[in-house]
Amino acid sequence: MSEIDARQGDAHEPPVTPSRTAHFLWQQLPYAVALLLAIGGVAYTNISHQPLVGYWEFLALAIGVVCVVTKWPEIEGKENQLRLIWTQALHWIAVLITMNIILLSGVQQLLPTPATGLVLLTLLALGTFLAGVSLLSLQISFLGLAMGAAVPAISWLKQSIFFFLLGAVLLIGLAISFWLRQDRRPTAGTKNQAEG
Repeated sequence: MSEIDARQGDAHEPPVTPSRTAHFLWQQLPYAVALLLAIGGVAYTNISHQPLVGYWEFLALAIGVVCVVTKWPEIEGKENQLRLIWTQALHWIAVLITMNIILLSGVQQLLPTPATGLVLLTLLALGTFLAGVSLLSLQISFLGLAMGAAVPAISWLKQSIFFFLLGAVLLIGLAISFWLRQDRRPTAGTKNQAEG
């Protein structure tokens, strides 16, 4: 009897299918793309040594659209939907104005170009986190936190890239010497033939 109950209990639990996993990954895709675009913008700014004014503005607007689109199905009533649009529009306009203040020529003279990219990423991260808090959205808040965590990570990585390169050269050298050492050892068959 317990075996029949166990089978019935198993029948009621929906199995985790690849389609459910694919659906979950599809829902997370906008957040992952936004994070990759933000980090890519900082990397390009560091390489080219010129700020990407339009890029950061586009990214802020894109994240604002993601905020509205992801929250839209949960909002009922035309008045609440209009409130969502206006509050997000005002929020992201404030972020854009702050970004453009950083990009003014008088402010740009005080900041080196690589620092400008990090400051813009910090503003974007703060705007994203605050949008997530106001929308009560964990994904948007975590996206803002991930962008914010990328700022010190990028600056640390840039400062320590030389040490990473030295460590990589050391590991490659050790691997090559170990590999060459393994090739020079006689195998059991060749050792017996040499003795015979």
